[in-house]
Amino acid sequence: MNGTHDADGDRRNGPSDELHFSDSEGDPESPDADAGDYSTRFDELMSDGEEDGDGAHDGTDDEEEEGFVYEGVDADPTGGYRDRLRDVLGPDHEEDELDEEQEVERSLVHEVEENEKFAATIEDEAGHVHILPPQEPQAASPKTPLPSTPAPRMPSYLGNGTPAHSARPYLHPSISRLRSITPQPSRTPSAASAATLHSHLHESTSAAPSHFSALSRSSFVTNLSAHIAQDETSRGQTQPMREVLRWTQLRILGEHIYVGQTSSKVSSLLGAQSYGSPTVLAANGLICIGTDTGRVLVFDFKQTLKCVCGNESSEKSVGAVTALALSFDHTYVAVGHATGHIELYDLRSPKVPARVVAPTTLSAVASGRQEGHITGSRIVSIGFVAGRHTALLSADDSGLAFYHSLGKVFFVDATDILRILGKYPDEEAPDASLGLGHRFRRRRARKPATILSMAPLPLGTCTHPTDTYNLVALLTPIKLVIVGLKPSPKTWYRRHRENGEEVSSKSKFKGTLAWFPSVSSNADLSSPSERDSKKSQVNGIHPSSTPTLAYSWGECLHLLRVSEDKVTQTVKDAKSGKTTKVEVGRIVFEEMGSWTAGDDILALQWLNVNQIIVLTPAAFEIYDVRTFKLVESERFDAWTLVSPVLSHTTNGSLTYSDAVSEVAHSVRMYKGKVFLLGQHGVQVGTLLTWADRILSFVSDGDFLSAIELTRSYYIGEAPGNRNGLPDDPEKLKVVVGQKMRELMVASAQYAFSEERMLDSTHVTADGRGVDRTELFEGLVSACARACIALDDYEFFFEDLFGFYDNNCISAIFLRQLEPFMISGEIRHVPPRITQRLVALHAEDNRPDLVERLIWHIEPDCLDTNQAIMLCQRHHLYDALIYVYTRALRDYVAPVVELLGLVRRVQQWRRQRAEASPTSTSFMDEQSIEPVVLNAYKIYPFIADTLTGLTYPSEEPLPEEEAFQAKNDVYKFLFYGRSSVWPEGEDGKLVLTSEEENGVEPTYPYTRLLLRFDPEAFLHTLDLAFEDAYLNDDSRDVSRFVIVKILLEILASPELSQEERTFIHIFVARNVPKYPQFIQIQPSVLHNILIGLAEDSDPSTREDRQLAAEFLLSAYTPHESKRILELFRHAGFFRILRSWYKQEKQWPELLGTYLEDSALSSHDVFISLHDVMKTAKRANKRKLPRAVSDKLVNSFPSLLVADIANTAALVDEHLPDEHEAALEALGPHAEHERFLYLQYLLHPIRRKHAEDDIALPRRSTASPHVPPHLRQSFVSLHCRFEPSGVIPALQSLPEGYLDGQEAARTCEENEVFAAVVWLADHGGDPQTAMSQAETFEQRLSTRVADALASPSEDSVEAISDSLQKLAAVADTATTICVERSQPTSPSSAPLEDLWFQLLSSQIDCVQRVATCCSLAALGPSERIPPDDPHAQHQHAAISSLRALVHKTFGALMSVSATRAVSFPRLFKRLVGSAGAAKAHVSKGTLYTEFRTILTGMLESFRAEGDMLVITKHLVDRDVADTVAELVAARSRGWAPARGACAACGVAFAGSKKAGEPDEAEVQDEKVVVSRTGAIYHSRCLPV
Repeated sequence: MNGTHDADGDRRNGPSDELHFSDSEGDPESPDADAGDYSTRFDELMSDGEEDGDGAHDGTDDEEEEGFVYEGVDADPTGGYRDRLRDVLGPDHEEDELDEEQEVERSLVHEVEENEKFAATIEDEAGHVHILPPQEPQAASPKTPLPSTPAPRMPSYLGNGTPAHSARPYLHPSISRLRSITPQPSRTPSAASAATLHSHLHESTSAAPSHFSALSRSSFVTNLSAHIAQDETSRGQTQPMREVLRWTQLRILGEHIYVGQTSSKVSSLLGAQSYGSPTVLAANGLICIGTDTGRVLVFDFKQTLKCVCGNESSEKSVGAVTALALSFDHTYVAVGHATGHIELYDLRSPKVPARVVAPTTLSAVASGRQEGHITGSRIVSIGFVAGRHTALLSADDSGLAFYHSLGKVFFVDATDILRILGKYPDEEAPDASLGLGHRFRRRRARKPATILSMAPLPLGTCTHPTDTYNLVALLTPIKLVIVGLKPSPKTWYRRHRENGEEVSSKSKFKGTLAWFPSVSSNADLSSPSERDSKKSQVNGIHPSSTPTLAYSWGECLHLLRVSEDKVTQTVKDAKSGKTTKVEVGRIVFEEMGSWTAGDDILALQWLNVNQIIVLTPAAFEIYDVRTFKLVESERFDAWTLVSPVLSHTTNGSLTYSDAVSEVAHSVRMYKGKVFLLGQHGVQVGTLLTWADRILSFVSDGDFLSAIELTRSYYIGEAPGNRNGLPDDPEKLKVVVGQKMRELMVASAQYAFSEERMLDSTHVTADGRGVDRTELFEGLVSACARACIALDDYEFFFEDLFGFYDNNCISAIFLRQLEPFMISGEIRHVPPRITQRLVALHAEDNRPDLVERLIWHIEPDCLDTNQAIMLCQRHHLYDALIYVYTRALRDYVAPVVELLGLVRRVQQWRRQRAEASPTSTSFMDEQSIEPVVLNAYKIYPFIADTLTGLTYPSEEPLPEEEAFQAKNDVYKFLFYGRSSVWPEGEDGKLVLTSEEENGVEPTYPYTRLLLRFDPEAFLHTLDLAFEDAYLNDDSRDVSRFVIVKILLEILASPELSQEERTFIHIFVARNVPKYPQFIQIQPSVLHNILIGLAEDSDPSTREDRQLAAEFLLSAYTPHESKRILELFRHAGFFRILRSWYKQEKQWPELLGTYLEDSALSSHDVFISLHDVMKTAKRANKRKLPRAVSDKLVNSFPSLLVADIANTAALVDEHLPDEHEAALEALGPHAEHERFLYLQYLLHPIRRKHAEDDIALPRRSTASPHVPPHLRQSFVSLHCRFEPSGVIPALQSLPEGYLDGQEAARTCEENEVFAAVVWLADHGGDPQTAMSQAETFEQRLSTRVADALASPSEDSVEAISDSLQKLAAVADTATTICVERSQPTSPSSAPLEDLWFQLLSSQIDCVQRVATCCSLAALGPSERIPPDDPHAQHQHAAISSLRALVHKTFGALMSVSATRAVSFPRLFKRLVGSAGAAKAHVSKGTLYTEFRTILTGMLESFRAEGDMLVITKHLVDRDVADTVAELVAARSRGWAPARGACAACGVAFAGSKKAGEPDEAEVQDEKVVVSRTGAIYHSRCLPV
């Protein structure tokens, strides 16, 4: 057999290498290289050259064989523009798919779901690839470019188009470095004041009608896009899916295979023979299709039927074909059948199989006479071992795999069968003679040992050491096994499926695998030119790739690389005893990685050395094995493919969902082509390369989209694969860039060619003209984006603009160019083109567009004379500044221009102030507003220039230019007299006087800017002072010089107070910041300090105080008393506090807090508290007398601010001054006195107001309050809050009050409940009950008198008496309840207490009832609605009865005590009432008792009903909860018993000796097995 193997191995490069699947054009001399339709010329596409002979060919014939050319069905074969563009792309776009690499697709990696069973995933590898919808160009049209999103170079823009920095001119006075905080709104609401301008600065940066920089990114929309939206597609339509695989239907082949799908009458008329329905496919060199009749049809790639293997009896004898394999040299076909038969056909004599391996039986296996598949087992996989014809591998659906060596011994067939995987079943399969449709009588569950896929390692184009091992990969639902057949059968690799890879029962039985053999590395090159360069290597030896296995479980895909490693071993000869060293090889396996597909993988094939194509139920997905990312995806319904076991669902042997997904045998790959066996046809697909996609646009005449797509490949943003392109980015740009240049040239030549200018696209069918403007607009945009990517504009500005200019449509070019200039993508434009564009806008009277354009292009591209003239004419000052500074490098000219505007505004202000509102010279604010807006631009311009920035973008200037700009501006602004500008004979004197021919002062420009807006100007100087330019004192202008100039100007008498104030602030804040540069005499600083304090403007007080603080950090004044007095009048309390605290002048320090109106009362009291604590620490824990006097004198103001905080402050620091504080409230402030004492004596109420109290709080009443004030507190409490007297008394400590005096006070104020409580609190409950009885009698008599003699005040009197009765009753009832508690120490007779209380209350009811009418005593329904007196009587008697009911209810709550007998008590009440009330009839008395008792019982009944309802609700909730718990407990595995199966210790229960503590047991983990056994984690058996 070794000889056979060698012979077969020599055929490795046999006829199969004759096949040519390359997309290259091949022989340029072939007459058919460019002819034919892709969809119909499949014979050229799949030509394998078998007609040329059957001899062996060299492996290099692949590149010498005739190829095929992609041509769209709409392509014009007659030549013309499309042919020229196809020639532009060159022949490199058609290459062998095995040579394509570097595919890039946008993909999204997300986490793998871990909680589903049998999930095929590896957590430490690449995550789940989420398929993004491909981004497609719009429907192809001659004028539709691909969308692009160029990266903007300029800063972001505001809504009006102005750059973000330019939209930030000086916003006066909302932002200022001279302010301490965000300042207040403008002080003078008038345009006459500069403070009014901030509200308009956002509207425009230039005077109307200027709209400088008004472009936003959203404006970058060409007219072409609008026409496309209107003419080509509707907005509601979605773009078509991008074509990934180009499919071709093999119609001729299908006529043979699918003839059975037509009617028998049609078949007989056509004379076609039916071979049965297709089941499996093999396509490597030939196309072999197995059928359900047991036959195999063999076609070449010209769709010619070469032969039919088998005969009409095959179906009955061997069954349907379920597995198929074609030998490496395409001469033999191995066929596996549904019955377990294996047949080997020689294609030279296909009628009869060359060899047959029949299935065996279990009995034969058990006897040891035979090995093999069991009868009735379906062959699921079959393959040839390496290049041999007689070495086969097969696997069946029962999990058995065999190696068949079909040799001969003495010319007699001798089959050697070796089982390499699986175990024989326990029972015999049904008899195969029953036929295919009825073999399986019952559904058999799929076993974990089922073989999902099997594949031997095929031979590649280059030999590899692993070829000698004859490796075979077998995949089951639970493991992957790789077996080597030589030199002796051995399992080299085994990997079990991890638990985390299990997702579901269905995904468990989804698995595929495919080998990629060793190939020469020149097949991995990107273009034929690179491959040709590699052919010149020495001896033709090329480095080869390593064989790689791709396999999948469910949706998880894995890569395994296989190689050989040589090791040296020492071998000892058993006979001679000599030892020799031999080199022994071993197979090494390397896991390369894994990732997750979009769904379960049904089929898996290698597209080329770098790409894998997988079939999921809904799509084809292509992955790059180098990046583990999805690069292509195309929707495809996998159920349209043929399943070889679909017929098994008719008798229930397989489920439909399982059978329909068994389509792996219907997908085959050969030389980059995908072959599919569908239910209605056979088709072949090819992955489109970058050149194919470009050519498809060209074929449709859409050259704009072709340019855009080429650009996207150039910049790396193209979706999909990059097959055919170099890996090196630089080489890629060279290749694609050249194609893009050629496309642009050809497109421009075609667009402006004479034949296109006169073709039919300009005229409709009815003879009307067609506007083709959008075509020329799109060409400019597409070429502009392409040139931006190339960074080469020679073609764009020279050739393309020449086309447009020569055809008199340069305006189209200019308007399409402008958005790229505005966005900053094109910065350098030839001046001649810029001049044309500016003139175009000027002719249209659009100065706003002119300004926008000037700002967004490079200065050296401008015609400066033209730009300056337009800017001055239309008042475009931002653009004018830009031209002066960036184009002319002149930074003084903008200052001169803007100073002229400032002078105009000052003249207008003077004129407005002097003229009357009715005069003709009185101008309104609207007329000057545009001038003011532009004038204010001088401040941000000066600030940017003096800090080395450009205006208004604020980008850093070059160092030399920045230095010169600062020098020029400083020299001009701080020059002592008026200057001439421009310098020279043509210059004019720059004047600042508000009067014509007026006298110019010294430092005129500094004074003018100060006069216009001092805060804005000094804010600008404050920014400039931070720049390092002023660090050199040797220059003409420095910080010291500027300060001296300002001080000189300050001495001028005509300065306004605002100017003086901000000069003082500026100098005061900068002298301490730059002490080494600014040295001023102390007297000057003293005057500045006084000036800051003497200003009376409250709006700048905080700013002046902050400036004074700055100055005091560097200067100490000598007249401290005068300065302090000035500061006090100025309100500089922060400075005063710092001063007094340092000097320990505590009374004065207290005064600063008391006088500072800016502080909140909360902050004032906290500060006072802190000051007094500090004063105590400094004075031996005693408060200085001066401090206490200051605080006492401040009592009135403190009490007005907050009474509670004042009380807390006095109690903390001046506890003896409470009387003084109360006297400070005044003689009539009784309520305020009450609040003061309430905070001190009622801690519970004080806690409610805790958030408002700033000082520490006591938990009890203050001990510092004198006794008479305590009694006064009780009296005031009775007056203002009588209902809260008892809680207040309860909160006081024992002995804090004189109880008798307090009781007397409460009784005088008729707070009877408090009197009763005090009596009980004194330990005499009987006295308390007696007093309660007395008070109830007095109050009930008052009610009865009021009812008997009604008056105007009787209603109020009755209500007041009833409230007091209720309070007394509640207090007395509470006393009785407390005394009835078992823990009560009282020895008073409880029954007597309850009897006295109830008797008194019943007496009250009867006393009042005698004054009521019969109607009032009855129910409320009987009371006449028009009798208010009866209603009042009824309300009174009802209230009293309710008190009795409430007391009885309280009694019932404590009736469990033995000291009180309710029957006896009730009997006493009835008897005492009858004896005491002789004047009341017994009927009336008993009626009243019955009413009371009935009402009480009704109340108890209602409460009982409520309890019953509540119980039912609780019971139902408990039942539902228990049901949920039971259901939750029933989930999962139930342990066999509640003890560990290993150690026998119970998991819950009583603790035994030697056991760990309960806490330790609870913390220990428990493991429950599937069998129901439960273990401690430490007891789990290994």
